[in-house]
Amino acid sequence: MTESASSSYAAAGVDTAAGDLAVELMKSAVAATHGPNVLGGVGGFAGLWDASALTAYRKPLLATSTDGVGTKVAIAQALDSHDTIGQDLVAMVVDDIVVVGATPLFMTDYIACGKVHPQRIADIVRGIAEACAATGTALVGGETAEHPGLLGPDDYDVAGAAVGVVEADEVLGPERVTNGDVVLAMASSGLHSNGFSLVRHILAQRSISFHDELAEFGGVVGRTLLEPTRLYTGPILEALREHPGAIHALSHVTGGGIAANLARVLPQGAWVEVDRSTWSPPAVFRVLADLAGDSLESTEGTWNLGLGMLAVVPAEHASAITAALTTRGLPTWQVGVVSTASRELNGFEQGAKGVDGGAVRLVGGYAS
Repeated sequence: MTESASSSYAAAGVDTAAGDLAVELMKSAVAATHGPNVLGGVGGFAGLWDASALTAYRKPLLATSTDGVGTKVAIAQALDSHDTIGQDLVAMVVDDIVVVGATPLFMTDYIACGKVHPQRIADIVRGIAEACAATGTALVGGETAEHPGLLGPDDYDVAGAAVGVVEADEVLGPERVTNGDVVLAMASSGLHSNGFSLVRHILAQRSISFHDELAEFGGVVGRTLLEPTRLYTGPILEALREHPGAIHALSHVTGGGIAANLARVLPQGAWVEVDRSTWSPPAVFRVLADLAGDSLESTEGTWNLGLGMLAVVPAEHASAITAALTTRGLPTWQVGVVSTASRELNGFEQGAKGVDGGAVRLVGGYAS
């Protein structure tokens, strides 16, 4: 770009020099995710990943997922704290890929902002890169786009997409689930990245700022809400390798809550009653529900309430999988059993997310 063209672009609100600096600040973090399969380094028009590794598969299927982190970015912007959003993004994308039993291969990210603040962009991408490294995913490319006039100077949004691979005969899903399978829950780290529009509405109604320090939130409100989404991919892939065939299906508890997401991975005719008494929702959910004047039960279609991932496993493998996940940092316990017995399904969640799968409802009261 010529100097005059660059000056004209700057006058329009786009700072290409700031964008270049942001790339320089993030390069080392991105490069740290690159193994021998990644070619070309940072800065190319396209990321290159050596697919010859797939020749070791009998019939490889590629799995792909894309997502963002929703309005959780509003809290990061309010606190000017941007080093956790990247992990949220990777978790929302890569933990969807592992649901089908796939190993993530590579990821790309996209950041749209009103103005490029180089250190802020670098913080976001460093968080993405560190989470990619933790899940064995190469960060092979990305884009930072400056949108002055469309977004405010301190506004941004993030999104990403990833690709993974799984053997065709090892895909997890409803087809494997059978009567008597056990449903195991893996603990969440908090709100993860769903339901923040409701969170922000509740706090606004009570005139509570993200900067406020409240004992019931354990400190600064925004800091508690920014707790990054737990990464499930690594421990689950290790459990799959150690116990082949011992996991029939997985469900990532994101938008829609526990019942809707579990129903998606059950076959037609199968149902599960998830026993609330098997866990106690973390304090952040209880505090927010109390502030809203609602019951925890009324938020079950919005928040994960302490369950971030669910696994459907044969009963004879439930103890082994529970131990394998728990010892790898994912507290895991039984919350229900799959049944195909004929029964009335009024009150069950069915047809969630457009999937004609099974039926799920939560029963009982939460542990105190």
